[in-house]
This record gives sequence, C-alpha cells and structure tokens, in this order.
Amino acid sequence: MKQVSQNYKSGAIRLEKVNAPALKPGGVLVQSVYTVISAGTEGMKVKEGKMSYLDKAKARPDQVKKVIQSVQQNGLVATYEKVMNKLDSLTPLGYSLSGIVIAVGSGAEEFVVGQRVACAGAGYANHAQVNFVPKNLVVPLQDHVSMEHAAFATIGAIAMQGFRQAELQLGETACVIGLGLIGQLLVQILRAAGVNVIGVDLSEERCQLAVKMGAAAASTPDDPKLASQIERLTFGKGADCIFLAAGGNSNGPVELAVEIARDRAKVVDIGKTKLDLPWKDYYEKELDVRFSRSYGPGRYDPNYEERGIDYPIGYVRWTEGRNMASFLDLVAKGQINLEPIISAVHPFSEAERVYQDMAEGRGGGLGILFQYPEQVEPVQHLPTVQVTQKLTEVIEDKVKLGVIGAGNYASSMLLPHLVKHNHVRLLEVATSKSLSAANAVRKFAFERSSTDYQALLKSSDIDAVIIATRHASHAKMTAEALQAGKAVFVEKPLAIDLAGAELVRQAVIDSGNERLLVGFNRRYSPLVKQVAKVFDGDGIPLMMNYRVHAGQMEAGSWYLDTSEGSRFVGEAGHFLDVFSFITRSRPVSVVARALHPMPVTQDDLENISVTITYENGSVGNLMYLTQGGKKVPKEFLEVFGGGCTVQLHNFESLTVFQGNMQRKVKARGINKGQKEEIHAFVSAVKSGLEMPISIDSLLDTTLATLATVESLRTGQAVQLADYWIRETVE
Repeated sequence: MKQVSQNYKSGAIRLEKVNAPALKPGGVLVQSVYTVISAGTEGMKVKEGKMSYLDKAKARPDQVKKVIQSVQQNGLVATYEKVMNKLDSLTPLGYSLSGIVIAVGSGAEEFVVGQRVACAGAGYANHAQVNFVPKNLVVPLQDHVSMEHAAFATIGAIAMQGFRQAELQLGETACVIGLGLIGQLLVQILRAAGVNVIGVDLSEERCQLAVKMGAAAASTPDDPKLASQIERLTFGKGADCIFLAAGGNSNGPVELAVEIARDRAKVVDIGKTKLDLPWKDYYEKELDVRFSRSYGPGRYDPNYEERGIDYPIGYVRWTEGRNMASFLDLVAKGQINLEPIISAVHPFSEAERVYQDMAEGRGGGLGILFQYPEQVEPVQHLPTVQVTQKLTEVIEDKVKLGVIGAGNYASSMLLPHLVKHNHVRLLEVATSKSLSAANAVRKFAFERSSTDYQALLKSSDIDAVIIATRHASHAKMTAEALQAGKAVFVEKPLAIDLAGAELVRQAVIDSGNERLLVGFNRRYSPLVKQVAKVFDGDGIPLMMNYRVHAGQMEAGSWYLDTSEGSRFVGEAGHFLDVFSFITRSRPVSVVARALHPMPVTQDDLENISVTITYENGSVGNLMYLTQGGKKVPKEFLEVFGGGCTVQLHNFESLTVFQGNMQRKVKARGINKGQKEEIHAFVSAVKSGLEMPISIDSLLDTTLATLATVESLRTGQAVQLADYWIRETVE
C-alpha cells in the first residue's frame, strides 16, 4: 500500500510504498476513502520542514528545552546523534479520515466488516490507503452522511470541544477570531446552538463565507464597522465569549479579544496563536481565559486512545469520540454544511505535488481532501431494481380479482377475507382441476371459472391476480401476470431458484409493473408490528432469534417433493421477512448448517440453523426445526437491542423488557396477519399507491432463502451480492 511520510530533517514529503498495518486487538483496519489535509497543522509541518536547523529550533522552543536537558544528562555527542536520528526519521501526516472497516480486532466487535466509519488521531488516521485505528477513535456513520463530509469529523470535534469549553447559553453572542477551517465549522456549531456569531479574519473572502455559514456579521480586524457591529449585536455590552481560532506569531487576536469582550467574558483558545496577555486590560475585565485541548477528553490519554477504556458518561459527558459523533449528527441533520468549505479534492496519487504546492504557497484553501479511488469495497451491495416508467392505475370501482389456484391454503386463509371485502369483486378462478374450480365458485361466489390461467391473465376485465398454486409455478406465473399488466399477489415463495427470481426481476423492469406483493404475512400481524415499533427509529443494530418448530410432515406430502423446492424454501421467507421488517436493513451474508442424523430422511434435513447479517450490523438467527415434541408452540421470536428485549410467544402474547420495567400484551387470538396482508394489497391496488413491501425487499428475502440452501451445499458463508451477480446478472 502507499502512505504519505515526511522527513523532518530535509522537509521532503514522499508517497512511500509500505506494508499494510497489522490488525491488533482493540481496533479495526480501515480502508481510506477520503482524508482531510489540515492547512493549519500540516501546513505548519510543511513549512517547518523547509527551515534551517536554527529556524526549526526557534519554531519549536519546547523541543529545544528537551534538547538542553538531554545535553546536561547525556552529553553533547550522544544528544546530537539522538536528535539527528529523530530528525532523519519518516513520520506520518494526517489525522482525519472516512473509510470502510475491512477487518475487526478482538475487543472491537461493535464494528463489522463493510461498515462506513470516520476515524481520528495523529499516527492512526493517516494519509494512507489502510490504517489501524483503536476503537475509541472510530465512529460509525449514519446512512445519509457522505464519505466526503464524514472525513471532517476529527476537525469538527476540535471545533466542538472549543464550543463546549465556552459553556455558552442560548441567545448569547460569541466572536470567532480566525475563520479558517476550524473557525468556519465553529460558526455553524454556534448557530446550531442558538448563539449569535461575529466573525473576524484577515481575509475578506473568509468573512463573506462565514456570513454565508450563519454569522450575523464578519469583518477584518481593521474594519471600522467591526466595533459598531459588535455594539449593535450585544446592545453595547460586548461579546460573551471570544474564540481564538487563529494561528501565527501575531499578538493581534489576543489584543482584539479584550477590546470586544464584555465584563467577565470568556476567552477560549483553540488555535496555536501567540498569547502575550495584556495584563492590565484582562485584569480589569476579569476575563476567564480557557484552553480547548484538541478533540476533547481522552486526547493524549493512552488508556482511552490506545487501550479502549472509555470514560463513564456520567462523569465525562463529551469525550473525543462522542464529540465526533455529535458533529456528524449535526451534519446528518443539515445543520452543518460542508460543501462551501471543501476547496479541492485531489487523487491520493498526487499527494507529493499537493504538498509541494502547499510549501510554495500555491493551492491554498480551507477543506482539501485526498480521494482514494483505488479502494476495494469489501462488501458489495445488493442491486436495486430500477424502473424507468412505472405502471400505476387508480381503480374507481371495485377491484376485479382473478385467482389462480384454490387449494387448502387459499380456501382457508385468503379467499374468506376476499369474499367479505367491500372493495373486491371475485371475477374468475382458474384451477388445473375442473372440480376444484367448481368448488371455489360454490364456496366463494366467483362469477366464472376456468382451467386456463393464461386466458385469465389475458382477460381485460381483471385488475389483479392472486397466485396460490404450488411453489414451482410461482415465478413463471408471476412474471407472466406482471407482463400482462396485472397487479399480483403471489403466495410464498416468490421463486424456488435464482433463475425464477431473475425471471420476476426482469419482468418488473421490462413491464414497468412494480405492483407485486408476496405472501409474507407475519409482518402484518399486530404483535409483530408492535415488536417493530419498539425499535423503530433507533437506528441501532439488533440481535434477533427466531425459533420455528414446523413439526414433521406426513409421509407423501407434496411439501417433501424436491421438484417443488424444499420445505424450508417454501416457508422461510415468512421469518426472514420479519427480520428485514424489524431491522429496516438489507441482508449482506448468510451462513447455514443442517442436522444430519443417521439414518437420515428428507424431513430431517429441514432442521436448519441460519445466521444472517445486515447492512446496519444487525444479526438474525433462524432455527427452523421439524423433529421436536408435537406440543411445542410453533414460533418464538426474541429481539435484543438498545437496552430492550422483546419476546413474541407464538402470536399469543408479547413481553417487553425495558430497563427495570416489564409489560405484557396478550392477543385475543392467534393472528398471523393474513387478513391485514390481503387488505393492504387490495388498498394499494385500488388507490394506485406503492405496494406495502418494495420489490427490493421481496427479492432480498427470496435471495436470502436461496442462499441458505447454497450455504448448506457448500458449507461456506454466502455473500448475497456476489451470489446474486455471479449466478444471475452476469
């Protein structure tokens, strides 16, 4: 891999080819996507690197003091060799990045491979293709925060810590002296907190940007209007707080601060600036001078940064990690706008040229980024179905239904709800056997019947189709119905193989007809809806355990006919759809194992354990069982997350554990959502609105079910995107 390094002795900055860092406990390996060049901190290092030894000594009097102490203890020759060796070493640059986790060390299991993160820390968040970063310096990203913007999290945390040190209150007025990168971010943080802001900078352009970012006014130090602006905004009292966000050797910011401060105001130093306090002026106003140390509490503490020991929130509310997360939350909510601050984005391969320009005073700006186009995304995302022209229709009268298949399930679980529906007209039923069709007409008052489902699909007077045939026919019939322009409800499964799933996907794209619903009825159950509601909006990863005791099949059941797909393929969509419904996230990978007793029957092979990981870090464990006691309740769901546990007991009751509280909800009867599902389908068809479950989610659940079979076959974990692309799209 490649990494930027600086030789402080010569000042040379190079893009070095180095080994990738090792994965260690307590942290993660992160593939860089963007890193931020700090014009202040790194610009200073670049300039110092070009200085003579004497000028370097003048620039770093703290280091000179250490050298003198070393001479006294170790002698001149030994100290000289030590100093030259240190100067002639390669040191990393960079301390703020966004990237993707590619490996997780022990003790950092709160992160997952493929997760988008922001990272901090000199020596950790380097300008490098891959970095090892301790977990307390890593913050997960919300879905709608871009990687470009997330790269500024560390610098945002510096501004955030300065704001916290000021302890400002709503309605107060602050002055930010120095409108560089940190100053511009601080302006927006202050505005988000309800603080009035005045900006001061030597650059007119930066002053104008600060006003655009929310400052009430911004001027250069010698602008005669500055005093009147401060007087107007503070009613003649002076600013409540002055932030020193400027750098350099001028004492001007310190002297200006006391002029514009009110009596007993606060002065917070964020930047590395000269602090020769005019004693008399500061004394007479009794100004409270405070320092803001980097990103916040935890900085420079090896227990926090390197060993991963966090401070209890009750004692330290805002650590450097929590400051980063708070800044990113403001970005996610649109209260901080980073687009006007980004001056340039350079390919990482041009790093040497960028630093050369910086050393020679060219290519300046506020937010400068390195982009890493060569990064390899470790987790591919499932493709999204794109429909250019959607087929929609509003039905003024009743929805005219055609039903294909009228077996036991359709006759007991679907048609009874349809025959009673006020907005449904049961127009035609098609079955392969004549007597089955006649029976359906007799029971449910269909207006006509046939044994030709294709003729039913061609009927112009039919709006929507219910497909309730055996499993192997579902994909083909669904594709044909979509192509015929019908709204389609198909019982699970949607398909018994990838070819069938691809057939349906292509039919949706070709026809523009997205009006499809699969019979995953569990999510419509009132109790399952309550489970989802407990965790809705939290955005936290969940641990879900779903135990299904399906029981043994009778010998000769068509469910055991492998040409119809396995029993698991036929039923698993119910339970995997519940996982997707609760997490609101797409599946990433599947790993499965099956029971293999001796001697083994086909029914034995349906004792399956499946683990599914999701994009938001959630994990779903499904135990699908056939060999237990006959009186064991069929389904039990348990969900853990965010200090809460919910248990669903076979759709009969629900128990919620939150903190020390426990409450139980009892159902009036076992309701698995079939009626609610059918009503949702009819409502969507009649109104012309989108179906209750997206096409992507229907295909995701189907793919996860089929990937389980693939994992059982190979004994390996299956990455869903790779499996889908490899087997179908290509």
